Amino acid sequence: MPLNEKDYLIRVMDSLVEMPQTPWNQLLAQQAHATPFMRHEYLLALERSGSASPRTGWSPQVITLWQGPTLQAACVVYLKTHSYGEYVFDWSWANAYQQHGLAYYPKAVLAVPFTPVPGTRLMASSPEWRQQLLETALAHCQKMRLSSLHLLFGSQEDVQTSQALGLMTRHTLQFHWSNQGYRDFDHFLAQLSQEKRKKIRQERRKVHAEGVTFRSARGAAISPSDWAFFYRCYERTYLEHGNPPYLTPEFFKQQAEHQAESWLMFIAQRQGQPMAASLIALQDEEQGKRTAYGRYWGALERVDCLHFEACYYQPLQWCIENGFDCFEGGAQGEHKMARALLPTDTQSTHWLAHPAFAEAVQDFLQREGAGMENYMQDLQKHTPFKAP
Repeated sequence: MPLNEKDYLIRVMDSLVEMPQTPWNQLLAQQAHATPFMRHEYLLALERSGSASPRTGWSPQVITLWQGPTLQAACVVYLKTHSYGEYVFDWSWANAYQQHGLAYYPKAVLAVPFTPVPGTRLMASSPEWRQQLLETALAHCQKMRLSSLHLLFGSQEDVQTSQALGLMTRHTLQFHWSNQGYRDFDHFLAQLSQEKRKKIRQERRKVHAEGVTFRSARGAAISPSDWAFFYRCYERTYLEHGNPPYLTPEFFKQQAEHQAESWLMFIAQRQGQPMAASLIALQDEEQGKRTAYGRYWGALERVDCLHFEACYYQPLQWCIENGFDCFEGGAQGEHKMARALLPTDTQSTHWLAHPAFAEAVQDFLQREGAGMENYMQDLQKHTPFKAP
């Protein structure tokens, strides 16, 4: 049943600072696919730290629907002057626009900056409010004469709402691990094929033979010196690849102050000195799935297979020991299959204002989707698990 415009108020804000934290997080808690990355604290830290702000090409538009004092629906649309930090690549679309003398930027994205984690983007108290929210976002983009709107790594509810409103669907691939009630890490390894089991044990032995040990800290137990050391590692890894890091030290400082319970850190040590670190985000709900998300890592020294140990084996072992259901390994990375992270379909949806370009993109997405389906089927033939 369509909502009556007289029954609700639309408020659009230029900053998360203007949006009260409590109603935002309460609405997020109602969503079936909430993640810590949509919490008010996380999004505000991105903005306040200068990581995702107008200065870096991310201008937030906080779209909210209120019924009296109650927040019924909310999202953040970022106006973008580039396509960095999205992990759903549309550079070729931008180039095509440019070649035809049209402006692709600014565009709009419904996304969490620098965070390719599937989850709710359109927070709503009901399907009707979710549809109204997306309609409002689209009208906002049309009013601002933007080229396009892209909902990235949305939940199934977001995708269904998008499709009902005519947005085009794009499929991408990630690799996720599922806890099948493993008693311990050896029990998990026992389910793998001999080749994969042997490979993992060899990789872990290489790290151990180098005298590397690990300790973990969660939440308030992560000390200020741990956070500072982690950032040194994180920054070094980006700079080694010739790029400055997306996230600033202030972002992680604010995480430590306002959202520490959402983080787990592994620190690698050798001869008593820290030399590498990985940072894992946690969605730890008493009801529903308990999920860990592989996010960031870095090292000050090179050790063969250290990345696999810090970013996969330590987190997987921790998940098993602490009863977590899933570990999501982030975007891309076919090598993750050898570590028992299996291919998972992720979806984004897209609206383009220009009819001819929308038609061309729709044709492209159909062909790309068929190729992605064939790729998924091929990957599934190479399962790391033993044959039943």
